Amino acid sequence: MAHQAPLFSRVAVIGLGLIGGSLAAAIRQHGLATTVVAADRRADELQTGLKLGVIDEAAESIAAAVKGADLVVLAVPVRAIEPVLEELRANLDPTALITDVGSTKGSFVASVRAVFGEVPANVIPGHPIAGSEKSGVSAARANLFENHKVILTPLDDHQPQALARLTALWEGCGATVLTMSVERHDEVLAATSHLPHLIAFSLVDTLAGEDDNLDIFRYAAGGFRDFTRIAASDPVMWHDIFLSNRDAVLRVIDHFNQDLEQLRQAIERQDGALLLRVFSRAKAAREHFSKMLSGQAYVTTMNQKQVTFHLSPGGSMTGDIRVPGDKSMSHRSIMLGALADGITEVEGFLEGEDSLATLQAFRDMGVTIEGPDNGYVKIHGVGIDGLQAPRGPLYLGNSGTGMRLFAGLLAAQAFDTELTGDSSLSKRPMGRVADPLRLMGAVIDTADGGRPPLRIKGGQPLKGIHYDMPMASAQVKSCLLLAGLYADGTTSVTEPAPTRDHTERMLTGFGYPVHRNGATAAVNGGGRLAATRIDVPADISSAAFFLVAASITPGADLTLRHVGINPTRTGVINILRLMGGDIELFNEREVGGEPVADIRVRQAPLKGIRIPEREVPLAIDEFPVLFIAATFAEGETVLTGAEELRVKESDRIQVMADGLAAVGVQTTVTDDGIIIPGGQSISGGTVDSHGDHRIAMSFAVASLRAEGDIKVLDCANVATSFPGFVELAAGTGIQIRAEEA
Repeated sequence: MAHQAPLFSRVAVIGLGLIGGSLAAAIRQHGLATTVVAADRRADELQTGLKLGVIDEAAESIAAAVKGADLVVLAVPVRAIEPVLEELRANLDPTALITDVGSTKGSFVASVRAVFGEVPANVIPGHPIAGSEKSGVSAARANLFENHKVILTPLDDHQPQALARLTALWEGCGATVLTMSVERHDEVLAATSHLPHLIAFSLVDTLAGEDDNLDIFRYAAGGFRDFTRIAASDPVMWHDIFLSNRDAVLRVIDHFNQDLEQLRQAIERQDGALLLRVFSRAKAAREHFSKMLSGQAYVTTMNQKQVTFHLSPGGSMTGDIRVPGDKSMSHRSIMLGALADGITEVEGFLEGEDSLATLQAFRDMGVTIEGPDNGYVKIHGVGIDGLQAPRGPLYLGNSGTGMRLFAGLLAAQAFDTELTGDSSLSKRPMGRVADPLRLMGAVIDTADGGRPPLRIKGGQPLKGIHYDMPMASAQVKSCLLLAGLYADGTTSVTEPAPTRDHTERMLTGFGYPVHRNGATAAVNGGGRLAATRIDVPADISSAAFFLVAASITPGADLTLRHVGINPTRTGVINILRLMGGDIELFNEREVGGEPVADIRVRQAPLKGIRIPEREVPLAIDEFPVLFIAATFAEGETVLTGAEELRVKESDRIQVMADGLAAVGVQTTVTDDGIIIPGGQSISGGTVDSHGDHRIAMSFAVASLRAEGDIKVLDCANVATSFPGFVELAAGTGIQIRAEEA
């Protein structure tokens, strides 16, 4: 990526090793500075840098290098920072930006303070998460930082302009820039980089001292070689790092020693249950490591690949399919199974990112969970009071359901917890659960506007309350009922309109009595849950895309198997039937307390309707694709009473209206709904889904009747609720291709 003009005039790199040399080479290659000069105590390295074209100039001294520089990069071992700062101080331009590339930030800040008496506002500590076991400028590569992260740790009184320029420099080198505090950086790196290096050095040294050391290394498998590769790193550099980040490293070593001793004792006493719990938790954490790294939302956000849907018009819609398991029930099956006495087995579990985040959160709280394996999960329940304090924040990805239900579940635990999520979830309102939980006695802190992260204080006794919900929300109702399991007395919730009742049904299935009287559901605290078997039905919210697709596609005839038809969820079927849809339910049955059926849907001429407000809460997640049905109906479709759609993963009313406008469809947006004149045609165009999976899938359905190609941006979150959507859509006749950036 080339810049119109260089970001800096003269960049001085002090220390021309692998990182310093690679940064110098990248700056030159991308035209990010007019001149790159380097200083190094090894004259031969400077000459090699000149010869390889890594730098423009080799300075005779550090003082000469920094004279006139507007950016100084310190790329020397961390324990050499202070003498280098002393040497350059007299010749430094007061406005020059200073940064470093060291693996510890606390020691760098301390060195700056020791030399300057303070940390000037134009000092921005930095750390590129890149490198190799090779060292020296001859190993330098201009592309070393591409697709890698760089962590910047600005202090509170930093210059915003300096941070912006340094961010632009690293991004110009192909890196992704993250920011965090100095303290948090050193804690995270101690755990994820410093400790593994220490273990690798120690293990190789231990085994090299064994009598049969030659055989040990001769017959070592690839895993051993991969793990111990980092023991070939520069000993001097790592010696400096461990001494500089002493406190954080000692904390993580002590923690590791405790856990290692636990495993030793488990092996000694043949405690297979503890080994299984630790190993299954670790396996899952490794598989989702980008999310689990320190429980920080920014990690997932930055790692997530950009996905674009390319859709061609004129597909068909036929087949006999089963869509993935119901997300709402998948969440609840893990939650209640974890709190039950005994082993709960779950079939049909949705292996999407949201449900997996819930599963991982319980592993982090000491619950052994086997699987998932093709939708099969085995949960070793710990009982209503058996959860353990997690080691860090619980990261819930994109899941509003997960966060709101966890808030209720954790409000009465003995330990403190913090709930975090990705950038989308972090914008969603959580005051609607935090406020009534506070009435029960919970202590919960939120970010501005009642948004995540949620910090929940442990050890708070809860008392049962009656709560009249101001708006219909199954998540709020479920949150309070789960808190009610722990509360003193009765907790009851009255809803203004019917919402999905999976929590009530599943609690009953686990043997916990739920009292229902009209619009009110109530539980008494102090009971127990008994393990059970659960067969999760196919998700009607996922089936909805295919119900609409078959309804609008000429010649369509599609069968959907084992779909959950809970009466609190069937709004999409009711609305499509009111519009004239040809939808037949057969083989109706009850599985684990939930009604299930097979559904056959054929193309039918749809007509526009005024959607009854009683149906709105029963179809709240399905409206984006129902808007597509309305576009092709005869006559006008009017939706009112749907304010809740504005605070989903996106403002679904406005984002759908914008997307429809992008493909030539006119709508009128109202405060609580939308008016869609029917009989319109859909042209080709580009639609921004704003990271909302249901928006993306709705326009995939729209392509069946489009007159040109449609491109949908920002579709990565489709995997959140509907893994395998692209393959299933293509198999039934939608002309779809997903492109990963």
